[in-house]
Amino acid sequence: MPLPRALARFNRVVTNRLLRPLALLLPNFGIVVHRGRVSGSEYRTVVNWWSDGDTAIIALTYGRDVDWLKNLSAAGGGAIVSRGRTYRLGKPVVIGPEGLSRMPGTVRVILDTIDVDSFAVMPLITPDPPT
Repeated sequence: MPLPRALARFNRVVTNRLLRPLALLLPNFGIVVHRGRVSGSEYRTVVNWWSDGDTAIIALTYGRDVDWLKNLSAAGGGAIVSRGRTYRLGKPVVIGPEGLSRMPGTVRVILDTIDVDSFAVMPLITPDPPT
């Protein structure tokens, strides 16, 4: 069961603005850079993400109906900025609860507790040089 949409709106307006500078530095935080499928505007969304080498995975804590995922799907990919590097992302594929097994132990427990059962998985392309 995804987290409430009201919490997503609050995070977009308040929390993300506060976390954006930290998301560029902290491990497993990043900023997904995506282009609006209707507006064509560039957007930046703070996420928690993990990598297993050639794949990026993001828990869909607000469910599958989030704009950044729709935008990445429509564009065939995008980018994620994390710890001084920009990684290109391929087109996302949404997987179910099997994605939970790909999460680190502590994260797995938290996601299981809040009933997260969807994950976006994307090819992770070699990072560009540090920015």
